[in-house]
Parts: sequence; C-alpha cells; structure tokens
Amino acid sequence: MNKIMLVVVGGLFGALSVNAVADDSLTLALWGGAYANAQKESMLKPYTKEHDVKFLIDDYSGGLAEIRAQVESGSQRWDIVDMMGDEVMRACDEGLLETIDKSILQAGDDGTAALDDFLPHTLSDCGIGTVTWSTVVAYNKQAFPNGEPSSLADFFDTERFPGKRGLFNKPQNNLEWALIADGVPADQVYDVLSTEEGMARAFKKLDTIKSDIVWMTTGAQAPQLLASGEIVFTSAYNGRIQDAIDVEEQPFKIIWDRQFVEVNMFAIPRGVKNKERAEEFIRFASSTTPLANLPNWFANGPTRKSSLKQIEPEISSTLPTNTQNMATALNLDHNWWADHADELNERFNVWLNN
Repeated sequence: MNKIMLVVVGGLFGALSVNAVADDSLTLALWGGAYANAQKESMLKPYTKEHDVKFLIDDYSGGLAEIRAQVESGSQRWDIVDMMGDEVMRACDEGLLETIDKSILQAGDDGTAALDDFLPHTLSDCGIGTVTWSTVVAYNKQAFPNGEPSSLADFFDTERFPGKRGLFNKPQNNLEWALIADGVPADQVYDVLSTEEGMARAFKKLDTIKSDIVWMTTGAQAPQLLASGEIVFTSAYNGRIQDAIDVEEQPFKIIWDRQFVEVNMFAIPRGVKNKERAEEFIRFASSTTPLANLPNWFANGPTRKSSLKQIEPEISSTLPTNTQNMATALNLDHNWWADHADELNERFNVWLNN
C-alpha cells in the first residue's frame, strides 16, 4: 500500500509517499498526537539542522504484532520504534530488536557519564529510555466544590466523593491500587497479590466501586469523559490530563499519590538497513538538551538527571519525575505480570461480566 507519512526536511513538515523514500531517510513509528508533536519539536527538528536526513513518521499504538510481522517477513519498514519499556523487554527476548551498544550514548551536559546520568530502569539491552510518563488518578475540580480529593484512597471513597469513576479495562494498576487503598503497604502488594487471598481481597475492594465505574479502553477517553461530566474521577495518563489543562483550560487536577511511573524507549527492529543512522539519531535524541526540551510541549519527564536540572520549576512541577510528585510513586512489576497476566486477565474478565 502506498501509505502517506509525515516527513521533516530541514525542520519543515510535509508529506511523502513511501514509494519515494530516499536512502537518507529514517522511518519512525510514533504514538501520534501532542506527544509525537513534542518529539518532532524537541528531537527531529533540531536534528535536521545538523544532519541531512528525512524523517518519515508512521503511526504506532503499541504491541509487538506489526514489529514481528516486519522482522519475520524481512520487510522492515520502521527504523526506530517508540516502545513502552515492558514491550521492549518482551521484543528483545523474542529476538525482534537489535541490541544497542550503550557506548554510543553522550555524556550529560554537566559532564556526568551517560550510564550514571540515566535514571534507574530507563536503559535495557535493546532500548534507550527517552521519556517517563505515569498512570495517575485525576478529577474535575468543579465536581467537588465542598472539598477536593487528595489521595488514592479518595478515589475509592464514593461516600465523601460521589460520582462515576473511569478505570482502564485491564487488571494492571487497578488490582495494585485496590490493595493499597485497602491498607496493604506498597512494598508488599505483589507478595499479597501472589496469593489467592490477596487476589480475592483486591477484587473485593474493586467491588466497592464497581457500580460507579465507567470502563475505558484508550487514553483519550479519560479527559473526554471528565470534560463531558460523564465521570468526575478517573485513572489517566498524566500527559493527557496536563495537555487538557494547558491547551483546553480544563478544570482538572492530577493526584500524584501512588502514580505508576513507566518509561518509553527508542528501539530498532532487527535487520533494519539503517541501523547505524538510527543509532546516530538515538544518540542525539537521548542527550540532555532534547530530553530537557520535550516537556515544553508535552508533560512527559526526561530519563536523564542532567535534563531534569535544565527544566523550569513551573514545568517540572507537572512531570512524573518531579521530586515531590515521586514521593509515593510505584513501579509496575512487569516480571510479575509476565508470570500472572494470563490468569488475572481471565479472572478480571469474569469479574467484569458478573
């Protein structure tokens, strides 16, 4: 299919047919929307000022199916993919990605060695972390004129804070939050959830708000449902909520208590012809200044300590990696979910339908 994609030439965006792809091009698979625009402004446009390269942008919405199909057929269309950290791990284990030598990474602008500059869990064998983002709870301030919620526990308190709640239609995050709201210490959640009693306890806590839940399948739904008044409280991706606050002037507020922090990484599908050129771009895009500039357009945090130092306090306060926002932050245990996902996905779906 002769698909049309965005192209950057000398910092200007246009359209280019795949049939016209030049040898000096790089095809990036990005998530789209305001986040992809932030990547173009902070990474792609500055890079084209120093390098003669055309960037072709294709849409990507997660998962390994398309990457697997390209690699197995030998017809790699994507040179670089912006992937969630857990999916980089899975794809790397399957042999779908190139390994990336960390010696290509630049030292921080403050002189810090690259491996010391990157935040924990933001580098892997096949991926270079570029942004941190989080799943948070957020609410519409207009829904609570007599006192606003301030914690994860308030999300489960429908008596003090009545109204419909939005939750993503999956067990991840929801079961952990349910246990924490029920009094389980955060550092014991996965030990408890590993037992039958713990699983039952998590679902019992979710039962207390089940009749008030509006189930969501995409990140775009959370701000949309909050704005329409269909829900007053929701789980959400922090960047989506902050973008609604900044661009649409929505009366939303993020509660950072028990946010789940995640990382996105640039990865290179196995067998691409442009690996050296792809690594050269990743070296630039993952350096201090591009990562520090990205939050000027979208509220995802950088993966480097040296980048954090360059961000204005007003912007830093909206990021997951802000020190105050990180006070009770959680990390999803991807290894635990790899072992239990099938069982809990089935149990979650049964619970939904009862």
